[in-house]
Order: sequence, then structure tokens, then C-alpha cells
Amino acid sequence: MQEYDISYLQLLAEKYPSIPAASHEIVRLSSLLQLPKETEHFLSDVHGEYEAFSHVIRNGAGSIRRKIGELFANSLTRQEQQSLATLIYYPEEKSTLLLQDAPDPAEWSRLTLVRLIRLCRVLTSKYRRESVRELLPAPAAPIVEELLEEQEHVANKEAYYRELLDTIVTTGSAQSFIIYLAELIQRLAIARLHVIGDIYDRGPGAHLILDALMKHRHVDIQWGNHDILWMGAAAGSEACIANVVRTCLRYGNMETLENGYGVSLLPLASFAIETYGDDPCAVFIPKVSKDSSFTSQEIRLMAQMQKAIAIIQFKLEGQTILRNPSFGMDDRLLLDKIDFEKKTVRLPAGEYPLRDCDFPTIDPADPYRLSPEEHALMAQLKNSFLRSEKLQRHISFLYSKGGLYKCFNGNLLFHGCIPMDDKGGFLKFSFGGQELSGKALMDWCETVAREGYYAREGTPERQFGKEFLWFLWCGRNSPSFGRDHIATFERRLIADQSTWAEPKNPYYSFYNDSEVCVRILREFGLEGEHCHIVNGHVPVKSKDGESPIKAGGRLIVIDGGFCRAYQPTTGIAGYTLVYDSWGIHITAHEPFPGKETAIRDNKDILSTSMAFDRSENRIRIRETDTGHALQQTIDDLKELLAAFRRGEIKEDNSDNTAVRGPVS
Repeated sequence: MQEYDISYLQLLAEKYPSIPAASHEIVRLSSLLQLPKETEHFLSDVHGEYEAFSHVIRNGAGSIRRKIGELFANSLTRQEQQSLATLIYYPEEKSTLLLQDAPDPAEWSRLTLVRLIRLCRVLTSKYRRESVRELLPAPAAPIVEELLEEQEHVANKEAYYRELLDTIVTTGSAQSFIIYLAELIQRLAIARLHVIGDIYDRGPGAHLILDALMKHRHVDIQWGNHDILWMGAAAGSEACIANVVRTCLRYGNMETLENGYGVSLLPLASFAIETYGDDPCAVFIPKVSKDSSFTSQEIRLMAQMQKAIAIIQFKLEGQTILRNPSFGMDDRLLLDKIDFEKKTVRLPAGEYPLRDCDFPTIDPADPYRLSPEEHALMAQLKNSFLRSEKLQRHISFLYSKGGLYKCFNGNLLFHGCIPMDDKGGFLKFSFGGQELSGKALMDWCETVAREGYYAREGTPERQFGKEFLWFLWCGRNSPSFGRDHIATFERRLIADQSTWAEPKNPYYSFYNDSEVCVRILREFGLEGEHCHIVNGHVPVKSKDGESPIKAGGRLIVIDGGFCRAYQPTTGIAGYTLVYDSWGIHITAHEPFPGKETAIRDNKDILSTSMAFDRSENRIRIRETDTGHALQQTIDDLKELLAAFRRGEIKEDNSDNTAVRGPVS
């Protein structure tokens, strides 16, 4: 046996110091391999829509409602099933309402507990007891565990079980246990959650979504370009900060910034009033719904603030492009192309009139220089972002649980694209003196993105990393953006809509080709008929007949319009992909009516599910990535047993240390 092997087994022996300890662990792990595969849920492009996100998580993307239908098909009416489902989704609020209307609250409580226990037992059947125990509520874990033991019809246990339920009711603890069981069902329904990017922007609740994700036991996140924008802002990139603030003002969404993260926009408001007090800023009117609570004065102020930060954004982005010629974006330097006398701008396609040319802070001789007032404003905003404890905690979580892509159980997950050229090959980028494409590009980009946040302040790595985070947000053919450019300047300032186009990377033409998808999967080490790409970023226009399933099932796009702003385009309110022990199915969701309506009227998100990769035989843990890791541990433990028996490592039954024996 090699010295390296002995050293490794010596470490393993510290945890399993004897033959019985190692043998028992082999037995435990081997039995786990035979359990059904855990259920994975995939969400994408939530864009701050907390209520809809929360409901989909609470209802297990419709799986809880389906389980209720299967279990109680012959004992509960459809209305009763809907009421039970709502109780599970919102146990505290719904149980309070139902108890008020119940003729006999004690009997209702007892019956509800029995139903919840039955459903819990069905869901826990896929889990080992230790896993279920980890999910139990701490105050009542022993009692809940007893309730889940299916022995109420065994003579010796019948009276004991009945007394448990009766005492819970008579002591006034029923509502608490209903809440415990409902929350347990929610946790059991989603074993692992994959978020395929874009938690931030548009909707007002991104900070609430991240609070919820931080409580989930198994979650991973593939960064979307909107997430990367906030990551750059939290790292101190002024170009990213300006983009974040402008986007929030564009959609009338100051909730996340001001109330979620404590970033004050008062300095910007003061600057905007002083600089644009007589300017109606008509082309910067925010996109807010007609039934919003904003007054006309507030809308005008938001327009002035948006114009102020937009001009700053264009300047900062120009500075970033000038400092980084490797980004290849010199054609996006537009401020120096403005003719202030003619009120036009020169683009590659020609000269266009500007809808607004009142830019008092732009110096035509040095258009990308911030004015002293703009510089002071950005210093204040940057300080607020860097000092927001909650924002930094959320961004740290995104880094710890996230990345640009993930390979898991045969699926390749990423938000944007794998950049391609117009011939279907992997597009080559020149960064850092090397030519990068495909997986190597994704790995390099992720490393630099991490340096932008974690490298020591003042180092070249930190500075370039921060600027590269901006590139990932909106740079030409960036893998998280996937377009030639972002046309913010044109959309705000040029009336001719032909200039608004944001050409997509050729990937979005080739991803309908199964051979191309197979080549992408192979690039990331995935081969086999059951391997897929799971993609977000570009909304699927379901109302126009577009399918989320591409390339004969090799690729699935799950951005279906979670964000309300996209729903008129998509016709639905998002997709959820579910991969359970019977295969993969995709669920299309209708718009969420709102939490209050859901609780009061038992209104669920209406969902339509479609299976497209069904397994003939139930998939076991042994066939998954988790199973392969467990099998490797089993093999290592068998080697440890052999080393114990050969005397190469001595057993230690007294404590958790092991003594190395002679090497033969």
C-alpha cells in the first residue's frame, strides 16, 4: 500500500476508529443507496417577485396539491382538498380562519392533525429517519417523530397514539402542531432547490427571497446577469452601483434598496432636484402600474433621479470601457458622439436625433468625466452599498452557494449562454493573455468574478474583478448576458426603435439543435441520453406557441415570466422544472392572485405539468451524483476495514484516535 493511501486511511480512521464503527457506517450508507432519488426543483428569473416565489416554494410547485389529491381522492371533496392545501401553504393564517368557523374546534383540530400526519408519512417514506429528524421542529421533535410512526392500529400502541393526539388538543397545542406538520410537509416536498439566476431587479422583494433561500437546507444558485450586477455593486463597482440604482428607479422599485438594504436615495434626490428641477425628464418616466400608489409629483421626482443616475451611468461605463480595451466595446462609447448643437448622436448605422439633449453635467470636451457634484454623490452611494450589512450578507451567500454553472445529476445548469460564433463553434475570448472558450471561459470568468469581491482592496485583481463583474452584467457576448450590447442609451434617448435592438448571441439560434446541445454537454463532461441543459434568461413566449423544451428535450428553458413585467409577453407566470425519482417534468404556472386571496379563497397558482423524460424504473440514490459519492465513501471504508484486519492501522476502541501500524 502506498504511503499516500495509508495517510488518507489514517485520517478516515480518526472518524471510524474500529472495525465495528467502519462496518456500521458501510451498512448505513449501503442502505441509503436503495432509497428513491431526492426531488429537485428548478426555478429561474424570479426578479424580486417574492409572493409568487414564496407560494411556489410553499406548494412544492404543485406537488403537494397532487399528493393531497392522490391520498384523499375518496375521502375529501375537491373544496376540502383545496382548503387542506392552503392550510399547508399558510398554516398560521389559514388555521386561525378555519378554527374561527369550525362548529367543534377540538374535533376539527384532531381530524386535521390526522390528515397532516398521513400526508407526512407518504412524503417521509423517501427519506431515512435521520434526515427526517433533522427537519423536525426543535420544540416538539420527539412528539412529532412519535406521531409519524405508523403504529396507531397496533394493539399495544393504539391507546398511546390516541392519547398523544387527545392531549395535544386538550392542552391547546393543536394549532402549534398543525403549523409544525405543515412546515415539515413544505420542507419534505423540495429536497434540493436550484435557482437558475436573476433573483434581483424588477419586483420589490429580492431581499426577502434571499432571506428565504438562506433558510433552505439544500440550495444552489447559478448567477444571472442581474445578480452579478448587484454582486458588482456590493463589491464597490461604481458602474454597477449606477446601473442598480437606475434600474430600481426605472421600475419604481426602491423597496429593495431603501427598506431592504438601507441604501438612502436622498442624496440622489437632492442632486436631481438641484440639477434637473425645471426639467420634466419625460423620457425617463418610470414604468409603474396605473394602480400604483405613487403621486404625480413622486413619479416626476423618480424621473429626474433616473435621468441623473443614467447620465452618471453612461459616464462610468465609458470610463470602464476605456480602461479595458480587452472588452472590445469601444463602439459603446456614445457620449463623445453627441452633437450638442444639432442635438443628435452618431451611431455606426448613422446619425439620429436625440429625444433629450439637456445634459448640464456633461462637458463636451471631456464627456466621461464626472462633475464634482456627481463624484461626491457616487462616493455617498458607494459608501452606502459597502456598509449595508444585509446586502453584504446576501452577496456573500450568492458567492458561497453560487457560480456561473453547475453540473448535477446529469444536468448542466446555467443562466445565460455558452457563447458561440456564427458557425456554431464556441466563441473565443482573449483575456489575460490567453484565448478562452467553452468550459474554460466559464471557469475563468467565475474566478475573476470572485476576485472582484474577495481579492484584497487596492490590488489589480480586485480592481479588474470589479470591472469584469460589470462586463458579465452587460458586456458583449458575456456568458451571463448573451447579447451584443444593452441598448439603455438608445431606448431612453432615441425615438427610432430600430436602434433599440439587442442582438442575441448565436447560441440562441443553435440551442434548438440537438447535436449542438450534445456538444455543449460533452464540453462539461456530461454524456448520455438523459443529460440535459437547464437554461434561464430569455423568456419563453408561451402565448405565441413557443415551447420551453428545445432540441428534442436536450435543453429546457425555464424563464417563463415569473416577473410581472414579462407576463404580457410570455402569457404565463413562470416555469418550474421538477426532477424526481420517476423522471423530469416541467410545470407552467399561471399568475399568482396574491397571498391574501390565496388564504381567503383557497386560490392556488394554477399549474399545468408535462413529463418529458420519464423513467421506466424508479431512480434510486445509487444512480445520482450523491450516490456516486456515497459509493466512493463505502469503497474507502472497505479499504479501511482491510487495513485494520491486516494490522496496517491499529483499531482504537477507547477513543476516536487510531494508531498507525507497520507497513508491509
